[in-house]
Amino acid sequence: MQGSRLKESLLFEYHKRRRKKSKRKYSVDFMEARKIFLRYVPGLWEELEGLADGLGWSIEEVAHEYSGWQQEWEGSGCSIFTSKDFMARNYDYYPKTYEGRFMLFDPTDGYATIGPAQRIIGRTDGMNEHGLSVGYNFVNRIKPLDGLICCTITRFILETCKTTEEAVDLLHDLPHRHSFNYVIFDRHRRSAIVEGSPRGVKSRDGFVCTNHFNDIPGENRRHLGSSKERLKIMEGDVSEVETPKEAFLYLNEANGPIFSKKYDRWDGTIHTSTYQTSNLNVWFGVGGDATPVKFDFRRWLQGERNQVKKILGILDTSVPIPYMDGLTSRNT
Repeated sequence: MQGSRLKESLLFEYHKRRRKKSKRKYSVDFMEARKIFLRYVPGLWEELEGLADGLGWSIEEVAHEYSGWQQEWEGSGCSIFTSKDFMARNYDYYPKTYEGRFMLFDPTDGYATIGPAQRIIGRTDGMNEHGLSVGYNFVNRIKPLDGLICCTITRFILETCKTTEEAVDLLHDLPHRHSFNYVIFDRHRRSAIVEGSPRGVKSRDGFVCTNHFNDIPGENRRHLGSSKERLKIMEGDVSEVETPKEAFLYLNEANGPIFSKKYDRWDGTIHTSTYQTSNLNVWFGVGGDATPVKFDFRRWLQGERNQVKKILGILDTSVPIPYMDGLTSRNT
């Protein structure tokens, strides 16, 4: 079903145009990718097979384009903090890569999840039915090795882990393509930051995270001023943030200290999300000064129909967005 719907979308037209570049830019060891998926999340490999059926592509083509094995990743920002019983996050990246898909998914095998999709099967951040929340921050893409990219790793965590400890163990076990911070927060209010790189993984307790490593400094970029500045600001501010909605507003204020409008530099805030692990509520908004849409994930899991059909917001940029047409200088 997902493949059939994707095939009818503007997003897929963009992906088809991207294929020539994708084939030149990286290769995929199909059997190695399949082995990793079947070891950790076999149901996700079935999802790739379903995509192949729905799109009329071979499974090899789908694995190359959507599996997240050996993909390249450009630079980006992102800011995350955890407090009390929630995790709050700004996703800062390039609008041309954004897919505009917010997913509520309850598989037969694996844990139910909620969050925005990326690379079709991946997630930029999210929460599962056990209240485990995950978000990632870009650090570096120097010297990549064979492995999984961040949004696929996030999906692996959400569908297979109940607690922060389980997620940390999985992150230590998985092969990483690039260097990213992963922030993990569970219903027991255990918060951890995992520094994952192709050459090693380190984990520590922590509640605020931006775009540099503390424990593996050799993986950092040369210019860390913005990342360290945002980290210092949030460390001073977030103790005053009491509720998930306050956290959303703090990160999402367009003229605030954390929100970024640097869309043409791969560093603009596209969405803001807050995940409340105690009761499975989610606040989500696109662009700055957004009115957050609230999802009650627990009620949805109990069979209550989700009434939200679209999430509307404005990105103050002329950068094109692949799932939209008729673009103007301010993209909705």
